[in-house]
Amino acid sequence: MSLLRATATIGGLTFVSRILGFVRDVMIAATLGAGVLSDAFFVAFKIPNFMRRLFAEGAFNVAFVPMFAGMVVSDGKSVARQFAEEVYNVLLWILIGVTIVFMLAMPWVMVALAPGFDQDPAKFNLSVELTRITMPYILFISLVSLMGGILNSFDKFAAVAATPVIMNLCLIAAMLTLVHISETPAHALAWGVLLSGVAQFLWLYWFCKKSDLMPGLKTPVITAQVKKLLMLILPVAFGSSVMQINLMIDMMIASTIPNAVSYLYYADRLNELPLGVIGIAIATALLPMMSRQIREGKLDAARHSQNRAMELAMLLGLPAVAAFIVLAYPLISVMFQRGAFGITETEATYKALIAYAFGIPAFLMIKIFAPGFFANQDTKTPVKIALVCMILNVIFNLTLIQFFSHVGMAMSSSITGWINALCMGYILYRRDVFKPDAQLIFRTSRIVLASIIMAVVVYLIYQQTAQHFLASSLERYLSMGLLVVAGVFVYGISILALRVVNRDQISSYFKRPGSIK
Repeated sequence: MSLLRATATIGGLTFVSRILGFVRDVMIAATLGAGVLSDAFFVAFKIPNFMRRLFAEGAFNVAFVPMFAGMVVSDGKSVARQFAEEVYNVLLWILIGVTIVFMLAMPWVMVALAPGFDQDPAKFNLSVELTRITMPYILFISLVSLMGGILNSFDKFAAVAATPVIMNLCLIAAMLTLVHISETPAHALAWGVLLSGVAQFLWLYWFCKKSDLMPGLKTPVITAQVKKLLMLILPVAFGSSVMQINLMIDMMIASTIPNAVSYLYYADRLNELPLGVIGIAIATALLPMMSRQIREGKLDAARHSQNRAMELAMLLGLPAVAAFIVLAYPLISVMFQRGAFGITETEATYKALIAYAFGIPAFLMIKIFAPGFFANQDTKTPVKIALVCMILNVIFNLTLIQFFSHVGMAMSSSITGWINALCMGYILYRRDVFKPDAQLIFRTSRIVLASIIMAVVVYLIYQQTAQHFLASSLERYLSMGLLVVAGVFVYGISILALRVVNRDQISSYFKRPGSIK
């Protein structure tokens, strides 16, 4: 499967998930607002979700996939399937133990990860209770990540990309049904998180079984290959998930500022749209592709794949950055301002979105640079960079909140993201793994110009239509729709006029990597 086809499959389903996620967040904002219930639930949601992204998605997408995909090429499907089965059974028992320990130790975990909540006993106790409900989610979703890695290695991307859709449907269903019978709406959402983990597991179980790829249950044995994988997991998680680590640090510090956890959550939900639809989609498709190319000795093809992935990420990501910067206020207002979410919450949230937006290109680059290390099974270098950036993030956080409150934390994440991306890119360049070609440099410069043109036009249109964003919900939606359509039209015309894309370049994305000249 070509890079663009794989990215389109993953990105398309991820886009559907993000739309459902916005529906979910609109319902959450209207029901919980930005207060005790929302802060408690977001912490209960973020802790297992953070562990999923850090160890499950981070570790298995960049440690398991290269090993598994390499075995498929060199040793055959049966040997690779046996390795997956060994990993599955060891992982299952590790996850059961981790889940039990965290549930029992949750009060102490909460003190460590949300220290500010300790000053409010009601918020603290509610957070502990909700997180105990959501914690088993990490067990199911980690197994989902392993099964997803198996399917992705055989270019079966659609079923895996659909799992977030299931999660959002479960949370929406929980708000429509369980909210009426639960102690609080936050309790209903917590149970929805757990049920979504079970549903996603059953979904991929069926697809793995159908493809004769489902690992069987056996007595766990730590073989040499499993031991090698386990040794890779921790550094891989740090190296590929620095953004998640920074966001967790943000949450710890934000817990000391009233309602800051909620403000940052709502801003990050919009910020994650390009990262999820574009960055994760491209990186998920790129890693097994580069792993196979490097294993087969096709280094030029691997560099070419990385250049085209970077080009595609900038083509789709930079206009999102421009839109978030100039339209942050109306976006937050239209998306969330209703019910318990008022003007005060909008004012606090849109500023954080602007600060996050400046870091989007950096985090897209991190997603694309990471396979350059992990396809070669180098986990030490990314973890060293990540640890430095973590330390810098804490320093910037504690400094910037003195002047910008919670917005300073979003600024810190963007700054450290750029430091991380530039360090990774420089090292890959020195190793001759990443070599920006003339096409990438030419088109990226034109993409930047096209994004600026689009930003100027949509900002001028917004200035002329601002009064419509103070009217009824329908009028606000229509006005935002007009801005989106105008932005897409202007950007499309600009990239064509500036010769960013043409028929040959578009068709080249659909060719298999080995056939691209």
